[in-house]
Amino acid sequence: MRAEIITVGTELLLGQTLDRHSQYLSQECSPLGIGVYYHTSVGDNRQRLLEVIQLASSRSELIFLCGGLGPTMDDLTKETLAEYLDVRLIQDPETVTHLEKLFVGRTIATNNFKQTYVFPDGVVFTNQNGTAPGLSVKSKGVTYICLPGPPNELVPMFETSIRPFLLQLLPEKQVIDSHTLSFFGIGESLLEERLNDIIENQTNPTIAPYAKEAGVTLRITAKAKDKTTAHAMVQPTLSAIMERVGEYCFSEKEESLEEVVISFLKQQQRTLSVVESCTGGLLAHMVTSVPGSSEVFKGGIVSYTNEVKNQIAQVPLDVLQQHGAVSSWTAESLATQTLKQFQTDLSLSITGVAGPDPSEGKPVGLVYIGLAEKGQPSRVYQFQFKGSRRRIQLLAAKYALFILQQCLKKGETTT
Repeated sequence: MRAEIITVGTELLLGQTLDRHSQYLSQECSPLGIGVYYHTSVGDNRQRLLEVIQLASSRSELIFLCGGLGPTMDDLTKETLAEYLDVRLIQDPETVTHLEKLFVGRTIATNNFKQTYVFPDGVVFTNQNGTAPGLSVKSKGVTYICLPGPPNELVPMFETSIRPFLLQLLPEKQVIDSHTLSFFGIGESLLEERLNDIIENQTNPTIAPYAKEAGVTLRITAKAKDKTTAHAMVQPTLSAIMERVGEYCFSEKEESLEEVVISFLKQQQRTLSVVESCTGGLLAHMVTSVPGSSEVFKGGIVSYTNEVKNQIAQVPLDVLQQHGAVSSWTAESLATQTLKQFQTDLSLSITGVAGPDPSEGKPVGLVYIGLAEKGQPSRVYQFQFKGSRRRIQLLAAKYALFILQQCLKKGETTT
């Protein structure tokens, strides 16, 4: 079944309200075997909403309309849909009774009764958390479902009424099993190139790449009559992908790099410290954003100046004078000295030029990442990043985590 979602409200277009309804409904439709192909947001304008409904009706079998069911003049979703379908709304006695119960002991403003009008021969879904009921009507092979805008009304209504209603619409129950792979250290274009033949020959399961600000996600999706069959269909494709680019995959559970790193540290009962220059504490922020990170993360230093690198991070002055703050020698010294100071099992260091101007005669984007590990020689990795100052800082912090993740992965333990 081909579906799409229309969210109604000028506040969406102004950026005052974030559209979470499309995300929620898409996630809920997927396990039911309902494919959502389009998301559209439109303001509180009758003509534009009419045009959007007309387009949606030409290409979809199931259309959700979210919002615009309230009592005010700019709530015009069902009225516009009724105009498009050329039907006249009728007052529903049960909805009137429900409204009167909600306002018992209080005066009901006249405009509230606008919400009691429904589609003839349609379905009414009682709103247990508000005044505007949900509605459904079918015309010319298309099923329309109108849902209230407030999330605390839409979500419970979907759970109690809409999901069972949708199951009755489906001619044959079909479920979807999705498996997500998260990659780092390889760009979207190169990832697609490595997997080109698999992606081009996809039918069921399908493969969809999603580029993120730092990293790439692949979603493998299979449709079948039951969850077990769909899950089994995913496995050969998953294995083929991992065989080719598994070295860049850091998670199969939609986790962030920092979450994976903290999980590994906990499993291996190891501790971490960090020392940062050009990232200014971003790495420590990422690590401490993970709940439970205090079990394994002891702390860090933001050594933004040479004075702090020398006096606090204990980088020898001759190293800074001879090689500069942005060098492999400084990165190694930062990681090694911080490991000793914090008495941790591992330590990461970052030093580089985030821009916008070169430093020490070294180009913008040049970054060194050091990794010190108890009982092992310290290692330093050199990168040349491109982009804005913010992007260079983000990539530096993410690559530091990826380097650590790769190190921890080699010593992976099972619990």
